Amino acid sequence: MINKKKILIVEDEEYLRDIYVKVLEGVGKYEVFSVADGEEAMEKLREGGYDLILLDVMLPKIDGFQVLNKMQTEGLDKKNGQVIVLTNLDKEAEIAQGASLGVRGYVIKSDYTPEKLVEEVERIMSLN
Repeated sequence: MINKKKILIVEDEEYLRDIYVKVLEGVGKYEVFSVADGEEAMEKLREGGYDLILLDVMLPKIDGFQVLNKMQTEGLDKKNGQVIVLTNLDKEAEIAQGASLGVRGYVIKSDYTPEKLVEEVERIMSLN
């Protein structure tokens, strides 16, 4: 049996979340989990063991940058793998903020097809 890498998708838009889960599970190498808000994300991240986190910035309850801050202050970045930020914000300040918090990749949702997302996930996973 292949040991599948675990991916956590944190995305409040159900339609996008479902697409991301479907295309990543379709690769056959990943076990994909998903949540809809920052509080749920924190619960999952505290459990740990995710090889990659796809993290939306604009989230209910706790936004993506707050999740990243909490991951660092609680040491959860050591219990989990790399983070790719999912956003429609392409402002340099947000990109710089993400980079300062250890983000490995930055995906502008409106620019990415599901296939391109898979390519980016594969690229990041190959670096681990």
